[in-house]
Amino acid sequence: MSGRLAALRPGLGPLRPRGFGGPLTLGLGTCFLSLIVLIPLAAVIWRSQSDGADTFWAAISSPRAVSALQLTVGISLAVALINTVMGILIAWVLVRDRFPGRRLVDALIDMPFALPTIVAGLTMIALYGPRSPLGVDVAYTRAGIALALLFVTLPFVVRAVQPVLMELDREVEDAAASLGAKPRTIFLRVILPNLRPAVLTGVGLAFSRALGEFGSVVLIAGNVPFKTELSSVLIFGHIESGNPAGAAAVSVVLLAISLVVLVGLSIGERMGGDRAR
Repeated sequence: MSGRLAALRPGLGPLRPRGFGGPLTLGLGTCFLSLIVLIPLAAVIWRSQSDGADTFWAAISSPRAVSALQLTVGISLAVALINTVMGILIAWVLVRDRFPGRRLVDALIDMPFALPTIVAGLTMIALYGPRSPLGVDVAYTRAGIALALLFVTLPFVVRAVQPVLMELDREVEDAAASLGAKPRTIFLRVILPNLRPAVLTGVGLAFSRALGEFGSVVLIAGNVPFKTELSSVLIFGHIESGNPAGAAAVSVVLLAISLVVLVGLSIGERMGGDRAR
């Protein structure tokens, strides 16, 4: 079609669809991104260095800060791995199975997105605290922190995997089954490679959310230094004690970890896509 139009317009190039907005849209998007994301992040980085490099290093290398960072990264990684398995399982059930109440379960997956995190923390302490109606008391323990983080990060994996799973071609699976492939082989060789980019995206988002989570864990964690104190709670403590530079320094470390993880997953996802092609 474009070739015919070019023939009818001698001396002129082929017609191309005009982009929406052009430079105006690009400028507005850049300004909004800078105002909402880039400038606040730059302010945090600047504040962490405002008292000098020695103060910054002292804030992030203190035993309390190191312990909080180790606990935060370790428990966030464990939560992301658990939600990887359970998120794929739940997405599979919602897409491939039909059962009464499926729509309700599908709607409940988004509950952690809509629920204020402090309400999630109150729910966790009520269910799994000293007065638990279930007889399970994990308050002020790392297990309690993990439960709270599992609750708030599960939707990231499910919602990343679910639409991709819905779009998969079932005929490819049927063809593999007709050739004698077992269900486990079909899942590992046919389905999982197609889900890998979505899984990596969900895991990266879940891990980053767990790193910075505060509201849902501040009550159930107990905030015991060297035992259940997370970096987000330590940052809050620095603010409360009048040490904004220390709070900013720990925040920069969390920001750097999240950035490295997300960029690494993006590179891995792109390399996986290139191999698949």
